[in-house]
Formats: sequence, structure tokens, C-alpha cells
Amino acid sequence: MKPAEGSTVIGKSVVVRGDISGQEDLYLDCDIEGTITLSDNRLTIGPEARIVADVTVRDLVVFGRLTGNVHATGRVDLRQSASLTGDIVAGRLSIEENAMLKGRVELN
Repeated sequence: MKPAEGSTVIGKSVVVRGDISGQEDLYLDCDIEGTITLSDNRLTIGPEARIVADVTVRDLVVFGRLTGNVHATGRVDLRQSASLTGDIVAGRLSIEENAMLKGRVELN
């Protein structure tokens, strides 16, 4: 998995505890505990990521592990290696075969 052109990347050796917010697309392949707010942007969670956070984004693509609630104004994509434990509120949801989701889903 390669980050989208123009995305900010936080790699595997980084551990973050706290809140992350911003105004640009973000690719995370690290360990995070806290909250992530990218209201007008896309968040991609890489295959090595272990995220424990509530997430507020426009679009979310998950390849790794996410524990927390998701609020996306656009689309949530769970790829085949994804594991998400938490509730999702989104405009659209796509779940690939072998992805794991444990929680409630509300589509608006």
C-alpha cells in the first residue's frame, strides 16, 4: 500500500498519544492513542497501524487495526486486512472480503 500523492505520512516507528487534527490528507502506519480529526480530508490507516482513537474525517480507508468510533461525512472503506472495532456513522460503507467489523453502522 502506497500513500496517496500529497498525503502526510507518519510511519511505523512512531507512537503518538494525544489528539491529531489537520487540514490535509493523512496516511498513518503507526501506533496512536487519542483522537483524530480531519473533518474535510481523507485518513488512510496503513497495514501496520494500531490505532485506538475516535475518528472524525471526510473519508476513511482502513488496512490495519482501528479501535474506536468513526464519523465520516463521506465514505468508509474497510480493505481485506482491516479490523475495526467500534461504531461507524458514514455516508457510504464498503467492506472487502475478510475485513472484520465489530460494531454498529449508521449510513446517512
